[in-house]
Amino acid sequence: MQFLSTDGVFSVSEQSEQYAPYLERLTEADHRRFYRDMSVVRAFDVESANLQRQGQLALWVPSFGQEAAQVGSAHAARPQDHLFPSYREHAVGFVRGIDLLNVLRLLRGVTHGGWDPKDPTNGNFHLYTLVIGSQTLHATGYALGQKLDGRTNTGNHETDEATMVYFGDGATSQGDVSEALVFASSYQTPQVFFLQNNHWAISVPVTTQSRTPLHRRGDGFGVPNVQVDGNDVLASFAVTAKHLDDARSGQGPQLIEALTYRIGAHTTSDDPTKYRTQEELDSWVAKDPIARFEAYLRSQNAPQSFFDDVDAEAKDFASDIRCRTLALETPDMSLMFDHVYSEPHPLLEEQKAWLAQYENSMNGGESA
Repeated sequence: MQFLSTDGVFSVSEQSEQYAPYLERLTEADHRRFYRDMSVVRAFDVESANLQRQGQLALWVPSFGQEAAQVGSAHAARPQDHLFPSYREHAVGFVRGIDLLNVLRLLRGVTHGGWDPKDPTNGNFHLYTLVIGSQTLHATGYALGQKLDGRTNTGNHETDEATMVYFGDGATSQGDVSEALVFASSYQTPQVFFLQNNHWAISVPVTTQSRTPLHRRGDGFGVPNVQVDGNDVLASFAVTAKHLDDARSGQGPQLIEALTYRIGAHTTSDDPTKYRTQEELDSWVAKDPIARFEAYLRSQNAPQSFFDDVDAEAKDFASDIRCRTLALETPDMSLMFDHVYSEPHPLLEEQKAWLAQYENSMNGGESA
C-alpha cells in the first residue's frame, strides 16, 4: 500500500479505499502541520546528537528517517487515547505535547522518567521504556483496564478510548511482544500495536529475524494486520486512524507494520558502517520522508515562504533546546530514593542518611 511515490505524486490505490475517508478529512493546514512537525523534530534530533558528541548527554537515540511513521500515527490518535513508546518516539512525544527537553534530561541522567504521564499537558504519552518490548505488556494491561472500566466501545468515538504501543522490528523477537499479542487477542483489548520496521535491530537485519513480513505475525494470534509505507506520512495517518477506530469500537487489537528505515545509528554508541552497506543507506535516503512530503506540498502549490518559515522554526527550536540543555543543573542525589516505594521505608531512610553523611564528609564535613 502506497500513497506517495518517491517523486511526490499522490494517489490512492483500490486496495486503499477503506482508508480514503480518513485522508479526505485532512485539510491543507493538517498537511502543513505534518511537514512542520517532521522538520522540527529532525532538527531536534540532529542537535541532540551534536550535544551527545560534545559530552552533554550520556547517550542519544536517533529517530532520523522515521519521522513520517511517527508523526502520521501520532496525529491519528485522539486526545483521549494513551500512547506507550519505546525509546526513540521523539516525534510522537512532540505531537502529543511533551517538552522534548525532558527526553534529553532522561538521557543526560538527571531524571528517572522525564515527565509525568498523568499530567494532562503531556497528552497521555507514557514514559520511555528501555527494556526491549516490555512496553507492549504495559500497554496491553492498560488497554484491558480501559475495557473493564467501560471507557471504550460505548458508541461515541469522540470519547471512546484506545491504546497504541510503539515497538521496533527487533522487539518482535522478544517473548514480551508475543505474550502481549496473546493477551490482547484473548481479551480483545482496544489497542493498536504499531511496529516501526526500520530494518535493523542494532546490527541484526530484519531478514535474519523473520522469514516472513512481520505484520503476518498477527495472523497467528488472530490479530488483524496491515503493512504500510511508513515513509509516507499520509499513509501512516490514514491507516492508523482507521485501525484505532476499529480498536475502540470493539473489534479488538490491531497490528500495523510501518516500513521505514533508521538512517542514523541505533544509538550514538553504535557504528552502522560496520554492518550495513552504503548502497543500502543511499537507497533509503532517496526515500527520505520529509523530502518526499515536501515534493508533494510543492506540487500542491505550497509557497516558498512556508518552507522558509518552517526552516526558521526548526533552527530556533534546536537552538532553544541546546540553551536549555546546557542550563540543566545536577539534581540532589537524595532524589534517587524518592518513589522507590509508595510509603516510607526504614532501609531506604537509613541508606539516604548514610549517603548524606558520606557526601558531607567529602565536602569538608565530619568524617563518616
